[in-house]
Amino acid sequence: MQPSLWLALAGAGVLISFTPGAGAINTMSNSLNSGFRRSMWGILGQQAALVVHILIVALGVGVLVASSPVAFNVIRYAGAAYLVYLGIRQFLAKPDLDQDKAAALRNEPAFSMFRRGLWVNLLNPKAVVFFLAFMPQFIRPEQPLLPQYAVLSATVIVIDIVVMWFFFAAAARSFQRFTHDARGQKILNRTFGVLFVGVGVLLASIH
Repeated sequence: MQPSLWLALAGAGVLISFTPGAGAINTMSNSLNSGFRRSMWGILGQQAALVVHILIVALGVGVLVASSPVAFNVIRYAGAAYLVYLGIRQFLAKPDLDQDKAAALRNEPAFSMFRRGLWVNLLNPKAVVFFLAFMPQFIRPEQPLLPQYAVLSATVIVIDIVVMWFFFAAAARSFQRFTHDARGQKILNRTFGVLFVGVGVLLASIH
């Protein structure tokens, strides 16, 4: 990939990663509940979903998903329902100042966080449609495809990890002071609950 083309790819990747969405909300929620360092597990799950999306598009299956209203809507509504479920669960979570329970929450298994991050991004068919529009701009069919897809995937994933961890997860640390009392916990739970539900409703309603 030519340096100028890669720079354009990197610039687009930065803009995409900074666009708030379900992944950013999930990352901030993980950072608050489990800590800045452990939020990386959720971020890695989200990246695994990106790899799946890229593979789907690269193999041509993405065209079928994008062109099939039934397949697209099944995935879209499943993703929306999952985000709404996460939002309602977060919204209804009761404040808990018990140190033992708080420690248990902060020690959520890494695989659980990874799996949630995977599903948050995976159940988003618009990501497939986006990559269908995005990837051809940086792929030259007359050149070997595998190295191009490898560079594209690595660039997008590394940028997204950096933005998610050092921006969204780090930003959530500024809200830590709200976790020390019941009122602050309730505000955070309801805020992130509404955000999850809002993104889910948006995913289901926008065509």
